[in-house]
Amino acid sequence: MSLLLDSHVLLWWLEDNPKIGPVVLATLADPKTRVLVSAASIWEIGIKQALGKLHAPESILDLLPEEGFETLPITARHAEAAARLPLLHRDPFDRMLVAQAHLERLTLVTHDEALWAYDLEILMV
Repeated sequence: MSLLLDSHVLLWWLEDNPKIGPVVLATLADPKTRVLVSAASIWEIGIKQALGKLHAPESILDLLPEEGFETLPITARHAEAAARLPLLHRDPFDRMLVAQAHLERLTLVTHDEALWAYDLEILMV
């Protein structure tokens, strides 16, 4: 199984937040599960830190290898797909995650029920 974490789920994982249920925790901890984090999430977290809207570790990127997570770059193909999505969700970071999950055939791990509107494999926390 290959998963793409949304920003909230990534931060909750890093802080051992109980909002991630036991099934999702077990799935993320399973060494057979490939877990990816989008450059869009790193960007979003950095912007919110700079605006003072979020307290998170200084460099999320440095923590990913320790957690066994891989980074997923944003490509032009991802950008084009995100731009072509129907406007069912207005957050550009979430729209990028939807496009990436769809194109890369990943299951998106999120808490955002609005993303169910897209034809996508989703694992809800």
